[in-house]
Amino acid sequence: MRAYKRCSLCPHRCLVDRTNGEVGVCGESSEVRVAWSGLHRGEEPPISGAFGSGMIFFSGCPLHCQYCQNYQISGADAIGHVVTIDELATMMTELQAAGAATINLVTGTHFIPSIIGAIEQARSAGLTLPIVWNSSGFERPAALQLLSPYIDLYLMDLKTLSGDVSRRFCATEAYVEAIEPVMRFIADHVRPTFLTDEGALYGTLVRHLVFPGELEASMEVLRYISERLGSHVWLSLMVQFEPPVASERFERINEFDYERLLDALESLGFDEGYAQELGENVSWIPDFRRDNPFPPDFADPLPYFIGLKYSESR
Repeated sequence: MRAYKRCSLCPHRCLVDRTNGEVGVCGESSEVRVAWSGLHRGEEPPISGAFGSGMIFFSGCPLHCQYCQNYQISGADAIGHVVTIDELATMMTELQAAGAATINLVTGTHFIPSIIGAIEQARSAGLTLPIVWNSSGFERPAALQLLSPYIDLYLMDLKTLSGDVSRRFCATEAYVEAIEPVMRFIADHVRPTFLTDEGALYGTLVRHLVFPGELEASMEVLRYISERLGSHVWLSLMVQFEPPVASERFERINEFDYERLLDALESLGFDEGYAQELGENVSWIPDFRRDNPFPPDFADPLPYFIGLKYSESR
């Protein structure tokens, strides 16, 4: 827990004392805040399983992407509820009891010490599910090293390798500076990815979301993964980019460019992973002010989060 005293958990290395209520770029003190938890059936098949992945969405974020779909919980006025380490551990065991296939920790970088404590408590209380680290990729390898004994699957974004694209869509070029050391960490310290006979995925699933009008930048990412990581990781290619309400409008990816991407997957030798279908008619913008932020068919909240008032949450 000393890591909160002069915080350097993320690449910003703010060095603030979060135990005294100071906040850095993430916007959070050392008190853990969770925006929502429940079963979610919109993840990749081995992560969702039959009934859904046990999602825990943490409030705050070290990376403030301009078009973040979770802007309600990641920005300067992030909503969420303070939880203790005991309560966080209980969430994990309750998700297991509800039928979750995995425990899916979403944007937890700035709470790594507390998350480690909660996982240890939950394991002692009978938690056996695989733990998924669901991250933007904006990490420090030193912090991931602390976490690595507890994580079964890294669900890691590789958003871009282009400074221009990073500045436009991630609001900073720092993402590009941070992501390559993270990918080297994955290659050097995380076991090769494999699917068990029971359908559980272990290792690393790298997600790449295609940004509008930036097909060549996506091709660069695919080449990088193929050449540097090869069969060590699986790929999840996503084409669901949807900016938040009232933000800039973008053209959706067209069928011609989508086919180019699929051809690239074949020519670059991607054998394992997932490619999102073009034209899925689902809005991916959640509303975390509701008991269930997602379409009803996609998610079921833990009872703890039903009826809570966010105006009283901080």
